[in-house]
Order: sequence, then C-alpha cells, then structure tokens
Amino acid sequence: MEKNSYIEPVYLISAVAEILNIHPQTLRQYEREGLIKPSRTNGKIRLYSQKDINHIKYVLTLTRELGVNIAGVDIILQLNKKIEDLENEVEIYKNKIQNINSLSVVPDKKALVVQKSSFEMVIIKNSK
Repeated sequence: MEKNSYIEPVYLISAVAEILNIHPQTLRQYEREGLIKPSRTNGKIRLYSQKDINHIKYVLTLTRELGVNIAGVDIILQLNKKIEDLENEVEIYKNKIQNINSLSVVPDKKALVVQKSSFEMVIIKNSK
C-alpha cells in the first residue's frame, strides 16, 4: 500500500461504519470525545483514511476486547503519542551522536562530549 493512499481521506462515515460493523453514531461519539479526528470537506462531510480506520480499530480493541472505558482510551492514546514523540527525540539524539562521533579527530575513539567547560567561583570577603 502506498503511503499517500494510507493517509488519503476517502471513506464516508457510512462506509467506515459498515467496514467496522459499528453504528455511525459511535464514530460521532469518538470524534466528540477527541479519540478520532476525521478530515472534513468544505461541506463539513466527514472523510476517513485507512490510517483513521486502523486507529478506530485500535480504539475498538481497547473498548470491546480489553474493557477500557473512553477516559482510559484517551489516556492510552495520549501516552502512545508521548512515547512516539520520545522515540523520535531519541532518534534525533542518536543521529547527533553519530554525527559527532564521525567528526572525531582521534581514530577509533568515540566522543560523546565534544566540549567540557568548568567554572570556578572565587568569593572575596571584604573585611573591615
């Protein structure tokens, strides 16, 4: 499947409800609760992508198979987003470290710290 076709919003709410065997009102409720965010046409018609459908399947798994309530689903989704953000941040730092190590002037030595600074403080007490 091409990446663009995965995120391209093409399915109407009725088609998604039929695909997932759920009532369209369930999709509207999930949207009101902030669990899903379908695209909208200029005429305010909801359109769902394959990515949206997979996300809804995940929400349905949490609620139906695992018994998680809507508030719990919201927390799980927020935590998943936080994990994804942190994983992306780790990748950024891995790339930075790799770039630093490739610039190392000493062969076969890997440097994580490029520059180290130290500050000393001298306190002079004025005695009168």
